[in-house]
Amino acid sequence: QVQLVESGGGLVQPGGSLRLSCAASGIIFSICDVGWYRQAPGKQRELVAGITSGGSTNLAESVKGRFTISRVNAKNTVYLQMNSLKPEDTAVYYCNAHRSAGTLYYWGQGTQVTVSS
Repeated sequence: QVQLVESGGGLVQPGGSLRLSCAASGIIFSICDVGWYRQAPGKQRELVAGITSGGSTNLAESVKGRFTISRVNAKNTVYLQMNSLKPEDTAVYYCNAHRSAGTLYYWGQGTQVTVSS
């Protein structure tokens, strides 16, 4: 019964900040690679940021310098700190996780982020 639950989304003005959380249960999160994806209406789901079980991170060019991904394994949680938000960041944000040595992928339900004045 693996479950991922995203939280922290909401409505924010351009230039504002939000911190998204992805909390996992039913899985040993410390051995998982985790990614934050987003999907805007009419667009493909895209990888925003990823963090490996070893702590290596990567960011999409569109968010580099503004977003930070981190993890606290003791809390089974991965965070996405989003600063200097732009209207084009508006999307549903999803958490994805898989065991580094595994083949099964798990998704959360998504959390809406809306950047608008």
